[in-house]
Amino acid sequence: MKLPVPDEILPADRLGRVHFVGIGGAGLSGIARIMLTRGIAVSGSDGVDSPALAALRALGATVHVGHAAEHVGDADTLVVSTAVREDNPEYAEAVRRGLRVLPRSAALAAVMAGRRVVAVAGTHGKTTTTSLLTVALQAAGADPTYAIGGDLAATGVNAAEGSGPVFVAEADESDGAFLHYAPYAAIVTNVDADHLDHWGTEEAYRRAFDDFVDTLDPDGFLVCCVDDAGAGALADRHEARGRRVVRVSAAAPGALADVELWSPGEHYLADALAALAAGVGLGYEAADLVRGIASYTGTKRRMELKGEAGGVRVYDSYAHHPTEIAGDLQAARALAGAGRVVVAFQPHLVSRTRIFGAQMGAALGAADEVVVLDVYLAREDADPSVTGALVADAVPLPADRVAFVPAFDDAAAALAARARPGDLVLTLGAGTVTEVGPRVLELLG
Repeated sequence: MKLPVPDEILPADRLGRVHFVGIGGAGLSGIARIMLTRGIAVSGSDGVDSPALAALRALGATVHVGHAAEHVGDADTLVVSTAVREDNPEYAEAVRRGLRVLPRSAALAAVMAGRRVVAVAGTHGKTTTTSLLTVALQAAGADPTYAIGGDLAATGVNAAEGSGPVFVAEADESDGAFLHYAPYAAIVTNVDADHLDHWGTEEAYRRAFDDFVDTLDPDGFLVCCVDDAGAGALADRHEARGRRVVRVSAAAPGALADVELWSPGEHYLADALAALAAGVGLGYEAADLVRGIASYTGTKRRMELKGEAGGVRVYDSYAHHPTEIAGDLQAARALAGAGRVVVAFQPHLVSRTRIFGAQMGAALGAADEVVVLDVYLAREDADPSVTGALVADAVPLPADRVAFVPAFDDAAAALAARARPGDLVLTLGAGTVTEVGPRVLELLG
């Protein structure tokens, strides 16, 4: 569900009691965590129980599994995930009672109020770059507040309240959320068309990034990873308008030339360089920031090592766009060494698969063996004409090295049957494919 952002966004401490519908998701759980730390009364609900819900309960939130009108209780404000549908009983109850109802973007803007915000945007690499900047600033003594779309491996959480003035936030473009933050500074990792179900055209998608940069503080700055043509063009346009722009490129690693990062891959190096540039732009010492980047151990679901069994290492990553698939397969190839790369990919969203399915398949051709699952529906309804077969049929490998496995429960066995000692197994996708890796390890063990 797409809700309008109110003209006036109140600071978090003026929202009263806040109830989150979809509180277990990566976006809302982080906002709730920050509010709880600030002493704001928080309640929420989600469709299934999860470690995220348990963690929020431990912080003092009242959290329900399942949705019912009475869960709204005496809340003053309702925050709604984009995955929630209009017939949700808690949303309907809030509308009936005339409560303040906010989308995720407005809730995040509310907790940002009064802080020096650095927003990390881009089609790919937002979570990793936000994580790197957070860890770098922590090493430099900044103690920032942060809200990330994934859990930091070092802390196990996706958000935390810091004592310093800086707020580091992952800025999501999928539904236009990033247009409502008015940050001091921003990073744009790349501009590569996606989320056309919302934006309609590639031109509109790219124009949204110009609108995002226009929301920056006039005294702030923009960091762009210019290895990407879209981000490079964005840098040129806004520098010509007088914006302070810092360009980074994996071809010129500078202070990170001798640093061994947590994962290979030029896109990860570019993310680290962007984080370093933003930290320096905020006035922190490069040496301290580099020390933090060197200590970074990753973020869950971003080339995350799940374990090893039978001589096979299993990794998991969130890649769901052709460019992301290509980047993570490049990293996987470097990690595999002399071994083969065996991949399971779960397409995410019917609309994305319809538009980019053939390109996803082409990118998967960089692996040695490929298993394609069916489409993870998320917030969309199924379309019988759009299945994982669209992707599998486009993989440029011999037919015996590609399999479309529509039944989710069969995916782990299909992977385990293809893997042999020395191989690297990689599960890719933004949906439930993350559950497949542990099952593979059990089978191989």
